Amino acid sequence: MSGPQPSAPVSIVPRRLRLALAVLAAVVVVVMALVALSLPSTTNTVVDYGVVDQVAIAGLGVVLAAGVLFLGRSRVDGDATGVRIRNVVVHHVLPWTAVRAVRFDRTSYWGSLLLENGDEVSLLALQSFDGEYAVRGVEGLRDLHAAARANDPVRPPLLYDD
Repeated sequence: MSGPQPSAPVSIVPRRLRLALAVLAAVVVVVMALVALSLPSTTNTVVDYGVVDQVAIAGLGVVLAAGVLFLGRSRVDGDATGVRIRNVVVHHVLPWTAVRAVRFDRTSYWGSLLLENGDEVSLLALQSFDGEYAVRGVEGLRDLHAAARANDPVRPPLLYDD
């Protein structure tokens, strides 16, 4: 007889958010390119527009588009050892022993991890707008959490255990 099968690793990204941000970034690049191309190459006493200005405006559009795409880089990766969370700027690497529960309330826009110390970590990659994909992500994380807890025979007692 074999023991319980290990749960499959889970990798979650915000699909709809990334699609919306990619469209927005493309619009920013197109608009800034149109502005750069339509900028007149004139010289007057007030303003002197030239090719350098056109290139600078187009470059600014690319930089702004990269900033828009940066907002969609959140990701959650879970496996048997723990969970790695990359939100927009903040990164967390947590073992499953530090996680009390994987939460996704009906009124929430994204999931969260309730930690043993009472803190809560938002999972910005796990968004309600992704529908069934988000549900599968929550179920996968909960399966990994339950499997890790079943393999951990010694859990430290909680001060306020319910």
